[in-house]
Amino acid sequence: MLDSDGLPLDEVGPWVEDKHDRLRKYVDISRATRRKWISGSSGCATYVDLFCGAGRALIRDTGEKVDGSPLVAFKSARHGGVPFSEIHLADAAEERCSAAAQRIGSAGGSAISYVGTADQTAPRIVERLNRYGLHFVFLDPYNLHDLPFSVIRAFSGLKYIDMLIHVSAQDLQRNLDIYATLDDGPLDRFAPGWRKAVDLKQGKQATRAAFIAYWASQIEALGLPPAAHAELVSGPTKNQRLYWLVFVSRSEFAKRLWDKIRNLSGQGELL
Repeated sequence: MLDSDGLPLDEVGPWVEDKHDRLRKYVDISRATRRKWISGSSGCATYVDLFCGAGRALIRDTGEKVDGSPLVAFKSARHGGVPFSEIHLADAAEERCSAAAQRIGSAGGSAISYVGTADQTAPRIVERLNRYGLHFVFLDPYNLHDLPFSVIRAFSGLKYIDMLIHVSAQDLQRNLDIYATLDDGPLDRFAPGWRKAVDLKQGKQATRAAFIAYWASQIEALGLPPAAHAELVSGPTKNQRLYWLVFVSRSEFAKRLWDKIRNLSGQGELL
């Protein structure tokens, strides 16, 4: 399906608005920090989106057209008066990656685009980033398989790095039993070594909790401890647990900013 600009549209569920609202709010609330970096010696504050999609989407339940994450972040930064100095967009689908970059251009910005899976594009992007700049990375995969731990490891070498990560609670809940039987399956990609740390003989809820706790501990071992609370996004009709938004940073100040805008309503702890 094409939008009025002749470029493709993604198809998403209504819960995307909740996710993008958090993204928009974080970009806005962090503008003073971004201004400090842009005006400082590095002159650099970047936005990185490894699952950028087409930049525009159709909400399948309502037919409403909305901006995708690249445009949400770009417009929020510009509206706050402190646009990103660089925007790096990547996606496995070349057509969609190109569309997102074109839409950023049409909106008055510019983006550097990369085609490939997240584990292919992450190291390429890291090589191009300013080592002394401030970098905000949005990781929004459809499932656990699409976000191998190597992606997070690639960005962990940057000193000033904040990441907002979509972790699919639905994928873990539905497919834990199947994934656990697979050698080098989605769980092994997402959290290498988990089998030595998680007892599969315990109940399913306890197993899921142990798996996520192990994943978080591995991120912390990289020197990037996740924030204490995650934002849980649930389905609007059946109240099904869809995914968490997990914020990761070395900066306690950045985590306090996240805490101000996450609006958990008491639901966000990781299992």
